[in-house]
Amino acid sequence: MKTYTAKLADLEHKWTVIDADGLVLGRLAALVANRLRGKHKPMFTPHMDCGDHIVIVNAEKVVLTGRKRVQKTYYWHTGHPGGIKERTADKILDGRYPERVIEAAVRRMVPRGPLGRDVMRKLHVYAGPEHPHAAQTPEPLDVAALNRKNVG
Repeated sequence: MKTYTAKLADLEHKWTVIDADGLVLGRLAALVANRLRGKHKPMFTPHMDCGDHIVIVNAEKVVLTGRKRVQKTYYWHTGHPGGIKERTADKILDGRYPERVIEAAVRRMVPRGPLGRDVMRKLHVYAGPEHPHAAQTPEPLDVAALNRKNVG
């Protein structure tokens, strides 16, 4: 029996919208990473971009369990000597770009390299309830109904 490999003509990228209001960050990011990769489809092929486009709204209302909101620290380096910077999750969520918390969580769950960059281009995160992708008619996905632990 031969292993199935999806062809470029077989790939179909659907659009899904997820409301992140009250959802736990890590559980949401794991579900989104799997759907971006296409692992929920029976025709999944590891070396191809089989996944769907995901639109996440209300990113500023995502929940971090425990004391992660004040203890979780994001680091980056400016490139200059001694240029390590840090910021906690509550500062980012209350700041100008709260969608970066979800983007960082999902980015760390997809593969590195060209495939991961292609996958991340299909993630669209917005802080508020509006998004400009109404023309693609995204289907809503109720993540809270999938598991009772998804709501924090």
